[in-house]
Formats: sequence, C-alpha cells, structure tokens
Amino acid sequence: MTLDPRSARRRFTAVTFLFWLPVGLYIPSQVLLLTERGMGLAVVAGLFAVHSLTVSALELPTGGLADVIGRRPVLAAAGVLNLAALTALALGTTVWALAAAMFLMGAGRALSSGPAEAWYVDTVQAHSGPGAELRTGLARAGTASAAALAAGTLLGGALPLLLGLGPDLGARLRDATAGLVLPLSVPALLGTAVGVGYTAYVLTALPEPPRPRTTLRAVLRGVPATVLGGLRLGAGDALIRRVLLTAGAAGAGLATVELLTPGRAADLTGAPESGAVLFAALACTGFVCTAIGSHFAPPAARLTGSGEHAVLASICVSAAGLMLLGVTAASDGPAALALAALGYGLVYLGLGAAGPNQNDLLHRRVDGTIRATALSAQSLALQSVGALAGVVAGALPSGPPPWLVGAAVLGAAALLWVRRSEPGGPLPGACLPATEAAAGR
Repeated sequence: MTLDPRSARRRFTAVTFLFWLPVGLYIPSQVLLLTERGMGLAVVAGLFAVHSLTVSALELPTGGLADVIGRRPVLAAAGVLNLAALTALALGTTVWALAAAMFLMGAGRALSSGPAEAWYVDTVQAHSGPGAELRTGLARAGTASAAALAAGTLLGGALPLLLGLGPDLGARLRDATAGLVLPLSVPALLGTAVGVGYTAYVLTALPEPPRPRTTLRAVLRGVPATVLGGLRLGAGDALIRRVLLTAGAAGAGLATVELLTPGRAADLTGAPESGAVLFAALACTGFVCTAIGSHFAPPAARLTGSGEHAVLASICVSAAGLMLLGVTAASDGPAALALAALGYGLVYLGLGAAGPNQNDLLHRRVDGTIRATALSAQSLALQSVGALAGVVAGALPSGPPPWLVGAAVLGAAALLWVRRSEPGGPLPGACLPATEAAAGR
C-alpha cells in the first residue's frame, strides 16, 4: 500500500530527527572524551580524518547501493553501524578501538546520506505523480535535523556536568566500571539508545514496493554503473551542475565559520574553556537558525516566484552574513559584536532556506533509479569543497581575509542562479545500465 503524502512527510521527518539526535548528543563531548582517554590533539585530528576519509570514499558507492537494493535496508544498515560506532566511541580506550569507531561512524554517515530523502520523494511521487509537491516535506525534514542537533547539543553538553552534581553519579559510574564508562561517555551511550529506536522505526515505518529479485553479482555490477550514471548526469545537466556547485560553496561557507568561530569565541571570552562554552551556545543558535530557514523555505519560493529565485535570495543572505563576520573580525566593540552575531545567524538562516528549494529542483530533474546517488554526490561536493576551504582558511592571515574569501565563494554560487534554467523533466537515460544490472538482466 502506498502511503499518502502527509503520512510520508510525517515519517520522513521522524526518521530524520531520530538520525540526527545522537549526532547532537555526542558533538559537545566528543573531543573532550578522546582527550580524557589520553589521546593528544594530533591523534584526535587523525581520528577525525579517518571519519572524513571514510565518508568521502563511501558517499557515491552507498548512494548507488540504495538505488540498487532499496532505501530501507541501507538505512537500517546505517543504524546498525552507528550503534556499533557510538558504543565503541563511548567505551573504547585504545587508538585502534577509537579508529574503528570513527570508521564505523563514517560508514554509517555515508549509508544514511540520501536514502531517507529518496524514499520520501519516491513515495510521494508514487502516490501523486511526478508533479507532486515536495518542498514542504523537504523543509520539515531540514527543520527536524537542525532541531535534533540543537536539542542534542544542549542535552549532550549538559549531561556530564549534571552527573557531577550532588551525589556525583559520574564518579560512581566511573568506579563501578573500572574507568570504562566516564561521565563524558554517557551522551554517546544515550545516543545508542536513540539509535535502537531509529533502526526499529526504519524497519517498521518505511515501506517500499518490492524490487526485482537480484543476485550479489548483479548488485556489485549495478552499484558502479549507477554511480557512473549519476556522475554523467551531473556533468551533462546545467541545473544539477548548479546544485552541486552550490553545495560545494555551502560547504566552503560552513567550513569557514566552523573553523574560525571557536578561536574568535576564545578571544572574546579570554580563555579556551569559556570560549568553548560560548561556541557551544553559538552552535546551538546556528542549528536553530537553520531550522527556521528550512521552515520558511516554501514561503520563500512563493514570495520570490520560484525555487531558483529562492535559492538565489537565500545564498545572498548567507553571503551577506559571512561578509558581516568578515568586516567585524578586527573589531570587538559592542556594535561590531552585534553585527557579527547577526552575520552568524544569517549564514545558517540562508543555508537552511536554500537547501529544501535546491533539493526540490534536484528531485524534479532525476528519477528514482539514481535519486540516492544524486543526493550522495551533493553531499560529497559539500564535504570535499568544505575540507579544501578549511585548509585555505587556515592558511590565510587572521582577521577579515578568510571570512571574506568564504563570502566571495558564496557570492559566486549566488550568481549561478541569476539566470533561470530551462524547464525539463526527469533525466533517466544515464542510469539505464544500472537499472538493467539491478534487475539481473
């Protein structure tokens, strides 16, 4: 039975919230937990590199896998890997155990990148046709992910502190487990409990139509063909190329903000510890602004007249925010700080509003056979360009230059949307070999 759009939207929003809540829970304590286990900053950086390289290497193959074998099994596998990763992160005491945790976490992130959204679009279009309204569901999922990260960050940051109050449950927990479970481990362990609920929800609430019987050989042959089809499609279609380039620019903007804001916060407060508290508050504020932006993505499209114009306006808002952060980087007066805070919020507000409108355009340009692959390509563009931008921003002299470079990249992305694309329907031709392979023909 095909779900109606309202039910599909509700389930898509729920599964998105459940996936991102554990991420928010462990973000505030992750670095502190690793250092508490005796890892130096160089080792911590290496562990993060394991995660990043794993995600980058698996993004397209796992997207292709979801297009070949289905969305639900891939999402369930992501849930299982995340459970294992969070358990290893919470309890691991050696570099190799923690490296395994980061590898599993990266693999789970890659597996989850795209299949849930692809399931939602497939379900809605199966019920209402290719012209079905998608933007509202995409916007609500964007709001849900940002809200989950915000709530998780607040709870995950507060839990270790709360465990140390009164009877000091954290110390008792440490003693009872011979140091295996630290107060800083608790947010990740709570994330595993949420992860169990996520995996169960995926298996029970996301129905899919039966797919043709296939073999392991056909699957292995179909995944590379699907990936190549998605790459050809991105290279040959102007609108999809705009979406991918804009995702890369968004990654550059986010990497700039995330790299430079902690140091700026520490400079403002006068100490790294108080700077970390300020940065946690700012990160939560950024998630909230993203949620607000995502919520208002459909009204933005109506107000500007089209999804493309909404993307243009939203990216301009983000670029203006980075510009404000840049021009105030050398000042610390009350007016400069107020403008910097406004700029910080505008960066996330604009990107939150741009995302659902971009993805609405993307889904109307690709069909279900490579939908998850296209979303994985978008995610890969964001992460890879973001990593490069982080290196560039770190190499530039402190002050306005790195902020302004990020603003310039976002401004260039906005220019891509000045000219409206020619209308067109889904382009399935590039993925035909994968479809045949998946069917075992």
